[in-house]
Amino acid sequence: MTIPESTPEAAQPATQPHEIKREIFDFLKMVVYFLLLFVCLRFFVVEGYEVQGPSMEPTLQNGDRILVFKLPHKLAQAGVFDFLTPIHENDIVVFESLEDASKRYVKRVIAMGPRGSRAVRAAPEEDAISENAVSVRIERGVVYVNNQRIDEVYLPADLRFRSSARTTYLQDNEYYVMGDNRDVSKDSRSFGPIGDHDIIGKAVLRFWPLGRLSWIE
Repeated sequence: MTIPESTPEAAQPATQPHEIKREIFDFLKMVVYFLLLFVCLRFFVVEGYEVQGPSMEPTLQNGDRILVFKLPHKLAQAGVFDFLTPIHENDIVVFESLEDASKRYVKRVIAMGPRGSRAVRAAPEEDAISENAVSVRIERGVVYVNNQRIDEVYLPADLRFRSSARTTYLQDNEYYVMGDNRDVSKDSRSFGPIGDHDIIGKAVLRFWPLGRLSWIE
């Protein structure tokens, strides 16, 4: 009597459950890695937002979807690259509302205060103005920064507002922001300057609608 030799075909059924478990584990591991990468990208690198309202017309329209680049500002805030100045005048930024933590605003940076330590500091006295503070004055629709008129080439003549506002002084790491559609925009004229820690990131790309896909300036 002879004993038949084992063949690969005979051994295969015994290994199938193990192979299935391994494939399921590899798939779940890939899903977890993907989710971790997505979360890291969303919270630290780039995030999408939808523009709501007409305050940034004509640059951004109601319903536009934009990408906000967050990484340089977060690195500068963390002190990893403290020499970076990721936000500049004329940049369009998304920031947290000073009045409602659930809201985000998108506005243009008109002026910036001096660059100082990004450590959280107590708010200065209301009447205390440092000698390095940057002044912002609005007179008959014209904006003056440190008494110098700024040339707002991005602002169409028919959207230039005619009102005036009191002079505001920007302290360290403060920003004066305004909407391009000045007559309907709620901005630093009403709620004052925003702080470095309020900024989420810089708007860099409009990706929807596809017909207006473009870099944001």
